[in-house]
Amino acid sequence: MRAVHVPAAGEPAVLAELPDPRVTDGAVLVRVSAAGLNPFDNSVADGMLTGMVPHEYPLVLGRDVAGIVEAVGAGVDHVSVGDEVIGHVLMAPPIQAGTLAEYVVVPATAVAPKPARLGFVEAAALPVAGAAAVAAVEAVDPQAGQVVLVNGASGGVGSFAIQLLADRGAVVVATGTAEDTQRLTDLGARSVVDHTTGSVVEQVRADHPDGVDALIDLVSYSADGLPLDAVRKGGRVASSMGALKDDVLDGHGLTGVNIMANPVREVLKELAEQAAAGSLRIHVAQTLPLDQALDGLATLARGAAHGKIVVTVTA
Repeated sequence: MRAVHVPAAGEPAVLAELPDPRVTDGAVLVRVSAAGLNPFDNSVADGMLTGMVPHEYPLVLGRDVAGIVEAVGAGVDHVSVGDEVIGHVLMAPPIQAGTLAEYVVVPATAVAPKPARLGFVEAAALPVAGAAAVAAVEAVDPQAGQVVLVNGASGGVGSFAIQLLADRGAVVVATGTAEDTQRLTDLGARSVVDHTTGSVVEQVRADHPDGVDALIDLVSYSADGLPLDAVRKGGRVASSMGALKDDVLDGHGLTGVNIMANPVREVLKELAEQAAAGSLRIHVAQTLPLDQALDGLATLARGAAHGKIVVTVTA
């Protein structure tokens, strides 16, 4: 099969032929129709997790997938050969299997049926970004009428978080650029702060002098980058980048957690059903063929993606 993979530790990713994978117990072999790209894919390619999780090579990149079941392993009874599915390669050692390929073996715990009304491209954009948005919204747990700042709202996670927050009745303030304003407003943001024109904190405080009730931060790698001063005392914070520290939160009079996506079967099923029903909109900014997947990863690395990038695959 063709696959985008890292041949050996320290080598650059390439698109080349690899042997087809074989299904294992408790897993599903999926013929890939589409694979969603995530910033995490670049972290894996760059070897950033080498010291934390065992890796095996050749290592195929990509975690999110939509496709057709080719085979099921022992113990799998919720999907069958020929079913259209949505799935995710969970973070379990060793890191080796990936979805930027014609076939991938996915743990059954992270495979759910794909509704017929949901296309493969849209489905492939859901798993990590959708699950991260769910985790972030649950962490700040907004009540109707409360104001939530989504910092870094223009990407895939932010696009879903805005909708989930608005569905709860929260007032969403999103950060983006001028070109993002209409799209983010259409998704449910009450206002959009252009982070390229000045301090996010100052702009938010100008409209909300007492501070917002909660912050979901999707872009800050360190506590120094978090716009915590935009949040009122007693407010709640969620970070998808692991930037929160207890002493920093205490110093601002805030509570918060670092969240992680958990795209298991139950989460994927609910997200897919919402998307199929039209209550959760999926914005795919760019669709690329497999032989241009590395270009898509480069776009993510530059921070130049405005919405999800999905790779289409024909096995």
